[in-house]
Amino acid sequence: MESIKVALLGFGTVGQGTFELLVKNGDLIANRVGAPLQVTKIYVRNKAKYSHIALPEGTQFVESVEDVFTDPTIQVVVEVMGGTTFARECVEKALTLGKSVVTANKDLLAEAGPFLLDLAAKHKVDLRYEASVLGGIPIIRTLYESLAGNRITEIVGILNGTTNFILSNMTEKGAGYQEVLAEAQALGYAEADPTADVEGLDAARKLAILSSIAFNRRIFFEDVSVEGITKIDATDIAFGKEFGYTIKLLGIAKETKKGLSLNVHPSFISSDHPLASVRGSYNALYVKGNGIDDAMFYGRGAGSLPTGSSIVGDVMEVAKNIRTHHLGALQPFYFSEKNLYASGKIESSYYIRILVDNSTGVLAKVATKLAEQRISVQAVTQRNESETTSTIAIVTSSCPRSYIVNVINAFNNLRVVREVGSVIPIMAD
Repeated sequence: MESIKVALLGFGTVGQGTFELLVKNGDLIANRVGAPLQVTKIYVRNKAKYSHIALPEGTQFVESVEDVFTDPTIQVVVEVMGGTTFARECVEKALTLGKSVVTANKDLLAEAGPFLLDLAAKHKVDLRYEASVLGGIPIIRTLYESLAGNRITEIVGILNGTTNFILSNMTEKGAGYQEVLAEAQALGYAEADPTADVEGLDAARKLAILSSIAFNRRIFFEDVSVEGITKIDATDIAFGKEFGYTIKLLGIAKETKKGLSLNVHPSFISSDHPLASVRGSYNALYVKGNGIDDAMFYGRGAGSLPTGSSIVGDVMEVAKNIRTHHLGALQPFYFSEKNLYASGKIESSYYIRILVDNSTGVLAKVATKLAEQRISVQAVTQRNESETTSTIAIVTSSCPRSYIVNVINAFNNLRVVREVGSVIPIMAD
């Protein structure tokens, strides 16, 4: 049976993992697809860099991407270069030429996913992107297909393995942020420039992609409110343990009668919650729907082979569609109204840590400011730091975020308050 020809754009960590699986599991893949898959061209900028790699017969490196686009035998293009400029040009050109595309590029999809899906539908080809979110965890297809009959009301996830590794180690070792970040970089979990991870940008892109599917909206990266983990202190983690909480960087998308809220931020969760047990560089997603109730998906969120596994699964689905003449069947559908809910109106309990004078009546003054903003207190603890200073840790009742902003301003105007340290939302069970 004639093979289905595939091209790779890029041959980095993920590209090599994808190629390895396509070759190593070739017989199994051919059996399940009904036809063999053959990678015939691999686009790289410098072939000499890969001169030590022996390619199988029929596969070649090319230094011009036009060699891929002008080859009429290539039906599937796998984009694993990253970036949002050249990669977008390549994806758009492939789709326009009638070549289906599989990509792991979360940056591109968070910026232009709905537009690219429309383009694929227009040209009656497939655009698949399972590997763009949570690596080897099959969540995109699950939302599109298995849970398609559910009205999803909430998705909550640990969407970034680097930050989960950092926060897990801070929790278990009592170490500070900078110390654990250096360890993560030494082990290869964090990049030399970790900004995208630790500032929550990577998680926000993934949340935008998931939310587009889960809530039938045209959601983009800029729709997500983002806060990273760089201000988290070992002191906050220790207080959290006293209150029965574990800290995680969470992506939370929730639909209510008031609208859709999209947020990435550090959050305390009950130490009994399933997400609290997700340690190290693992990822997890918690989904609530009106049919399934609650479901959790857990696994490796990155890496050469886990991500490659998702890409290969997508390539196989596209290949099946080529064989059965069903390309372009996955149509994008979106509600016309986005209806986003302002972050200041989102209600939650909060943890607040403040450094105050160690003197009589300070706690009463703090309580008065909370009462003035109509914020009640669920728990409070005070710890003397020295003869002159104390730390007060407060857990509030549920209230709008705007109330918390107001009370922080009030605290900053109190002479007895030396510093407002941390303000961390607490996710309801």
